[in-house]
Amino acid sequence: MAATIKDVAQASGVHVSTVSRTFSAPHLVNPETRNRVLAAAEDLGYRPNRAARALTTGRTHNLGLIVADISNPFFPPLIKAAQAHARTRDYYVFVADTDEDPQVEEELIKAFTKQVDGLLLCSPRLSNRTIERLRAEVPFVVVNREVKGMPTVLMDVGQGARLAIEHLAGLGHRRIALISGPSGSWTSKQMREAAAATSGVDLVFLGPNAPTEQGGLAAAAEVTASGATGVLAYNDLVAMGLIEGLHERGVRVPADVSVVGVDDIVPGRLSRPKLTTVAMPAAAAGRMAVDLLLQSVGDGGTATLATLATSLVVRESTGPAPL
Repeated sequence: MAATIKDVAQASGVHVSTVSRTFSAPHLVNPETRNRVLAAAEDLGYRPNRAARALTTGRTHNLGLIVADISNPFFPPLIKAAQAHARTRDYYVFVADTDEDPQVEEELIKAFTKQVDGLLLCSPRLSNRTIERLRAEVPFVVVNREVKGMPTVLMDVGQGARLAIEHLAGLGHRRIALISGPSGSWTSKQMREAAAATSGVDLVFLGPNAPTEQGGLAAAAEVTASGATGVLAYNDLVAMGLIEGLHERGVRVPADVSVVGVDDIVPGRLSRPKLTTVAMPAAAAGRMAVDLLLQSVGDGGTATLATLATSLVVRESTGPAPL
C-alpha cells in the first residue's frame, strides 16, 4: 500500500499537521524538522496528493507566468528563476506566451484564472484598465510595468537609459537616436523620459518598432537618414538587428555609428561586435515576483513596488563619435 501522511508523521515523530505544513508551507517549519519530515517521506515513497490538498485548502499550489514573447532570450532566465524559486515554496509554474498580442494575453489570463492561485504578468501589453479589471478573479504581480495599486517588480530601465545616453555623450556623440518598442510600451515611455532629461545632446525618437531583430533591421534606414551617430535601442534584439541593417548599408559599428541595447542577453555577448548594453536583472526579478505573489496569495498582500537597479555593460559596439 502507498504510504500515507500518517505514516510519515509516525516515522518522523511529528504531528500530521506538521507533515502537511512541510509540504504546503515549508518556510513556516523549523528547518531541522522539515528535513526530518522530507527524509521520512523520501524513505517511505510518500507523495502528497495535490488534488486532494486543493479541495481541502482551496489552493492549487500552481502559479501562472505569462510573457510577451518566449522566443526573446530576455525571458528564459526570468522564467527559470521564477520556477526554481517557486519550487522551494512547493509551488509549480505554468508558462504561457502571448506573442505580443493583447487579445491573446487576455484570453490566457481568463483561462488560467481557475487553474492557478496567482498570475505573474511579464511585460504585459494590455492596458492598465484591463489588467485592473481582470485581477478581480485572481492575485496578480506585474513585472516590468507599473500598474497603480498592484504589486509590481520593476527593473529600472530609466536609470539604464540615462547611463547609456551619458556613455554615448561621453564618447562625443551629440545626435543620438532612441529606437522605441511596441506602441504603448511602458519600457519605451521610461526610456524616452529618461533620455529627454539628459542635457547636451540632440535626441531623435524613432518608432514604434517591433521588439525583434526584424524591428531593428527595419529601423536601419531611419537611423541612417536621421544623421545620428549614437543609438539606444529598445532591447538587444532590436540593437542586433539594427547592426545587421547598418552593415548592409555599409555603415560600420562602432566606427560610424555606436549602438547600445537593453537586456544583456547571451547572444549579445557573442555577437560581433559584442554588444554594449543595459543589463537587466531578469533572474532577480523572477524570484522577487514569486515572493510578492505568494504574499498576495497568503494574506492578500499589499501594493508593494520593488525596483531593481540596472547597470551599463560596455563592450565593443560603442566607440568615439566620428570626426
